[in-house]
Amino acid sequence: MTVPQTTLDALTTAAAAAADKLGTHIVAFDVAERLGLTDAFLIASGASERQVNAIVDGVEEALLKDEQLKPLRREGRSDGHWVLLDYGHFVVHVQHREDREFYALDRLWKDTPAIDLGLPEESTRPDAATQDDGASASHAS
Repeated sequence: MTVPQTTLDALTTAAAAAADKLGTHIVAFDVAERLGLTDAFLIASGASERQVNAIVDGVEEALLKDEQLKPLRREGRSDGHWVLLDYGHFVVHVQHREDREFYALDRLWKDTPAIDLGLPEESTRPDAATQDDGASASHAS
């Protein structure tokens, strides 16, 4: 795994914040070797636009408070379907469950190493409405 410890710590903080806001299907992938622009992706789902925005707020607040990190770039906040927070060494994707199913980032990155976030199993499981060919099961370690 090529992800630095500081990035792992920040991912763990972000994942816990997403779980605190009842985010689901929270997974992370080490994309450093395949992408080169960033070390890791964290992906979480929300059941509604309001929940997506609440998850994003929680992640931003926790990373600022606990890791002193602010996103370099934020996209998608206004529609609440897919919000991207770019922290440089890692990117947080918070998606409405329908967008998560449609864009299938899990399938796109399923061949990259999963990152153990130390979350309870219920936080890493897909929503009942989300199907992803079982990719999350292998990444929910």
